[in-house]
Amino acid sequence: MADLDPVIHAQARLRIVATLATLEPTEQISFPRLQELLEMTAGNLSTHARKLEDAGYVAVEKTHRGRIPVTYLALTTTGRRAFEDYTAQLRTLLGGASQT
Repeated sequence: MADLDPVIHAQARLRIVATLATLEPTEQISFPRLQELLEMTAGNLSTHARKLEDAGYVAVEKTHRGRIPVTYLALTTTGRRAFEDYTAQLRTLLGGASQT
């Protein structure tokens, strides 16, 4: 069995990816809304979102609403696939543990 993806496996990053996976593939969520949902500090969310972005799992779009800067996050196709693989591996691991 393959190891669990270390990029996703960190608790904060798993929470981010799991939350983004609930969105439709074409949807995004604003940084403040995601921060509110996850009850994370801006710095902590930013640090973990950057690691996910560097891995190609999360797309970050910085834009403006009028004159106000806004950041949106979305799960990429690669990120969605990685999360699906991660959850499948976790199910296999948990299923194998219950059989021993």
